[in-house]
Amino acid sequence: MDAELRARFNADFSAEKYAALVRCVNETEKWPADFRVSETPIFLTDAFTDDVTRAANEIVALVCAPGFVRHSASAIPPGLEVPRESAHPNFLVVDFGICTEGGRLVPRLIELQAFPSLFGFQLLIFHCYRAAYPAIPRDWTPSFGGIKDDAYIEILRRTILGDAKPENVILLEIEPEKQKTRIDFAATETLLGIRSVCLTKIKKRGRELFYDRDGSEMRVERIYNRVIFDELIRRPDLDQPFRFQDDLDVQWVGHPNWYFRISKHSLPLLKTEQTSPAYFADEFPAHEQIADYVLKPLYSFAGLGVEMEPTREKLAAIETPHEWILQRKVQYAEFVPTPEGPKSKAEIRMMFVWPENDQAPTLVNNLVRMSQGKMMGVDFNKEKTWVGSSIALHR
Repeated sequence: MDAELRARFNADFSAEKYAALVRCVNETEKWPADFRVSETPIFLTDAFTDDVTRAANEIVALVCAPGFVRHSASAIPPGLEVPRESAHPNFLVVDFGICTEGGRLVPRLIELQAFPSLFGFQLLIFHCYRAAYPAIPRDWTPSFGGIKDDAYIEILRRTILGDAKPENVILLEIEPEKQKTRIDFAATETLLGIRSVCLTKIKKRGRELFYDRDGSEMRVERIYNRVIFDELIRRPDLDQPFRFQDDLDVQWVGHPNWYFRISKHSLPLLKTEQTSPAYFADEFPAHEQIADYVLKPLYSFAGLGVEMEPTREKLAAIETPHEWILQRKVQYAEFVPTPEGPKSKAEIRMMFVWPENDQAPTLVNNLVRMSQGKMMGVDFNKEKTWVGSSIALHR
């Protein structure tokens, strides 16, 4: 990382500036952040920016290749396939752990998803870092390819709205006002004018869907889908007016099938310099040391069900082993010096969007999660500072 800018930032840091950052994040939109915001962005060198950009583009190219569609045909669980699949995913995000090899920092693939990330919130948090820490140089940016604010919002608009009016596009979620990512929903509404709507509030007539907008019934033409299938399956209490498997006269933005097609299911297929060996649980080689691997369920989100210390006995007890993978562990680098002593680790998410008529996806932005615990999740970082949601800046 950029040692000079890191040293200047740390020397200039104060609790008052961090409090201003948190106020900016929590008071700008109608909903606050229900997760911890880190005290700092991370500052990438030119060399690491080139490495992680190249790594992300290589992996995205692999999952966009024609042969990949055949591999992913078995990824969608029986009964969950949704009609009218789009020709390509609208969103791709690639997560890299920042690790140390040969005395230098390198990106190593952790996961990938064809599912929306915090595209609205990441623009907000960048502006809040700038406002709270004016010493951050103006030429440092989280964007790629010169896609800054106005261009960034425009490509989001083309991807999510297409040719539709904002009132005919909804962000669909389960009880959006209760989700930890609700600040992103609010930021998206500010940027694009689309409302967050709970799927239980939808009305279905024939093949068409409708929702209430300020007392007027509006037809839904496009669904910016933020519903995660495993949460939907865990909520049999929900009164659903329609099923995802219905043949509906709507266009899915982020078609649900791609959530399964490009996911942990893809990891055993991907082999690049930045990937670690991965196997489906029922194909795990006898000669591999299982202690060197982490066991992950294919269809969970936010780290649910991850087993950091798998054993052969635990593996044998799995009823559906082809719905689990084993991925070789990576060692995150402790590379972010903090004024309080312990260094922080980080994971960087490279975020792509793919409007319908574009020939290829575009890398637009990034998201960072910082940690001092065993894993990146909140449960492993309680009572810690210089951890949480962040962003990476580069020149």
